[in-house]
Amino acid sequence: MAYEYPAATIINDTSTVSGRFGKIVALNDTVIATLVAENIDGDLTALNLNATGEICGIITSITLTSGTVIAYRL
Repeated sequence: MAYEYPAATIINDTSTVSGRFGKIVALNDTVIATLVAENIDGDLTALNLNATGEICGIITSITLTSGTVIAYRL
């Protein structure tokens, strides 16, 4: 059986992107304005994510201040 890669969305603007994502990976140095997740506690605003950094969880929306990420869908 062949491995099926998850679908993904490239995000590189400041619009809010909603969906159901399992992992966010920074493609370059990125600032996340807000992140909403079902299973991550704490302050999820103004997050600095270096290139290749990642956040895993059940992420339901993300808004960037700057940078580019790839968001892998669940």
